[in-house]
Amino acid sequence: MVSEHSAQVLVASNRGPVSYALREDGTLDSKRGGGGLVSGLSAVDDKLWVCAALSDGDREAVRRGVSEPGVRMLDIDAGVHADAYNGIANSVLWFVHHMIYQTPLEPVFDAEFRRQWASYEAYNRAFAEALAEEAGEGAAVLVQDYHLSLVPGILRELRPDLRIGHFSHTPWAPVDYFRLLPDDIGEQLLKGILGADRAAFLTRRWADAFISCCTEILGGTGRTRIGVHGLGADADFLRRRSREADVDERLEILREQIGADRRTIVRVDRTELSKNIVRGLHAYRALLEERPEWRERVVHVAFAYPSRQDLAVYRDYTAEVQRVADSVNADYGTEGWTPVLLHVDDDFARSLAAYRLADVALVNPIRDGMNLVAKEVPVVSDHGCALVLSREAGAYEELGDDAIVVNPYDVSATATALHAALTMDPDEREARSKRLAAAATALPPQRWFLDQLDALRAQRSRG
Repeated sequence: MVSEHSAQVLVASNRGPVSYALREDGTLDSKRGGGGLVSGLSAVDDKLWVCAALSDGDREAVRRGVSEPGVRMLDIDAGVHADAYNGIANSVLWFVHHMIYQTPLEPVFDAEFRRQWASYEAYNRAFAEALAEEAGEGAAVLVQDYHLSLVPGILRELRPDLRIGHFSHTPWAPVDYFRLLPDDIGEQLLKGILGADRAAFLTRRWADAFISCCTEILGGTGRTRIGVHGLGADADFLRRRSREADVDERLEILREQIGADRRTIVRVDRTELSKNIVRGLHAYRALLEERPEWRERVVHVAFAYPSRQDLAVYRDYTAEVQRVADSVNADYGTEGWTPVLLHVDDDFARSLAAYRLADVALVNPIRDGMNLVAKEVPVVSDHGCALVLSREAGAYEELGDDAIVVNPYDVSATATALHAALTMDPDEREARSKRLAAAATALPPQRWFLDQLDALRAQRSRG
């Protein structure tokens, strides 16, 4: 059954643009989210965002019929969501695409995995059914990310008239690593995405990996077209927001904590396993050990914001980040100098303040779909910054020419790169930073979304 309020543009994602918290007095408090997808969707008027209720407050909002215009939140059973989100999406699919399994011990695809996979299927079916109900005739539906890989195939069966796109915000695993998955599950994932008219990726590398998987496992991509759209930084928003009073206040606090006449190496990440924060700290330790002239002269400003702390492996990783930072400070710190300034509480204004004062930005992920931090720092930096960038970040395709590129596993080479970045000629650093900012903002969020929508609408529906 199609809703009488049929939308012509629909977006589906696990997390929506708004969340709710239940106050002690029983009222609901709403909070708007940010990010590239939220910014991108602002370019479209007639749209509906279908998302999951993630918290008790979200579920209560659905039960009370509380919602914002243009948003439909699905109250999927909390146990089903936990299995689909933590059990499969974040503990299996994320690990495969980022190639971060410790393969002597994991993965283990047993009966518990199959039970959780059934929840992942149910979760994806709930989204597909909601989209089928809400979409107008011939509408464009853009499905987001690895949480919803099965949605296009299910939705194609329910509504063959729709134009369906799927966008992957993560890397895509090369075929040999993808085949860690059980054969039937791998085929199901690929066929699910190939239910879309168009499957799109952040870089050519990830698109080619998907094509290789489809070719090797299914014999090809069928009638699905493959696209590449490299999400850029929102320059106007970043430049405006980074000059607001709360950012200025945090900038002064950071300057006081760092100390006068000291250089800064800045990183801002979630404590996500693929972000490689621990090796970055080891590289900084190597810099201080091998280049003692930098002692007392540089501070590593490291913001590592909590991520997925309901999973033990993430809690352990966060603890290791803290342990290594404390170790560097204990071994090298002096009364007037703290080598590592680590914060683990999320504060966007403070992150922007760090961007502004960065002499060097360290972005060294093991593997990353894009990494917007690499794009944001050059845009916001007050005096230009040098970028030390992993070749395994998607941003490398666009920024590699003007970054100092590193192998993320090579701690010694990363320490050498940090030294090169710190000693870069100021004129060269400023010139590189300007080129980095230009490349970083080539496809801002609104244009990124509209390009996908235009390409999808230009295709003839497979119905």
